[in-house]
Amino acid sequence: MKIALDPYMLRNLPMAEMVRTVADIGYEYIELSPRAEFMPFFLHPRADDEKVVELKRVLRETGVALSSVLPLYKWSSPDETERQAAVRYWKRMIEVTAELGCELMNSEFNGRPERAAESEAAFWRSLEELLPVFEREGIALNLEAHPDDFCEVNDPAVDLVRAINKPWVNYLYCAPHTFHLSGDDPSADVSRMLRYAGPKLAHLHLADSFNHKGSSGLRYIMNPPGTPARIHQHLDIGQGEVDWDAFFGTLRELEFDGVATVCVFAWEERAVESSKFMLDRVTKELA
Repeated sequence: MKIALDPYMLRNLPMAEMVRTVADIGYEYIELSPRAEFMPFFLHPRADDEKVVELKRVLRETGVALSSVLPLYKWSSPDETERQAAVRYWKRMIEVTAELGCELMNSEFNGRPERAAESEAAFWRSLEELLPVFEREGIALNLEAHPDDFCEVNDPAVDLVRAINKPWVNYLYCAPHTFHLSGDDPSADVSRMLRYAGPKLAHLHLADSFNHKGSSGLRYIMNPPGTPARIHQHLDIGQGEVDWDAFFGTLRELEFDGVATVCVFAWEERAVESSKFMLDRVTKELA
């Protein structure tokens, strides 16, 4: 199993310094997430040959490897112009990922929940164009449900991944999304959701979160009443309400052997300390 760090809290460091910092903390793997000068959110990748060579060099020097690359594009947008642009961005980032020697990419479904059917149709159109590119480059794909995507709930998301019907397209369970992934189920039974994913479960995102549905829905009070905004956190394990005993216990029973990415975003002022704490805890639970 690979334990990786999403270095988003270190994104303001130059690329080489970021990789060296990750190595100093003790991680062997990085999940490369959006960075403005390399792979910005929802825009065409900025990485050129020089930047790719620089990243490969510092990875080689430090002994750190890329577990995965995580771009975010609007490939499920009901707006066809936006969708086509996202497919172009995907094609370039797949090319960059292949140049980096990385064989795995992760992403979200994207789209709009209030236009779910249109968004899903756009998602399938994008896959028709992109699956052959992934296959040609030998790159696997893991997908996660995200709050405010067209598919936000665990079981439908797993079913959608299964429907793609490719052994190299699998499911990513994001622990800080647990209380959205459970949908209308008040129990947020993390063990049941992991078991539902079963053999399609290939990747984890690890951070804690509070149950926004707690206290009769009054854990958070948002105005105006009825706002469709989603809320969740990416906290250190133990700072929220995810049932970590059930989470890690189920993973051990399932003999999970994929990638586990630490993705705490809440503590940029103590990014190194947070990342060290998470590495120690995850290693203790899963190594």
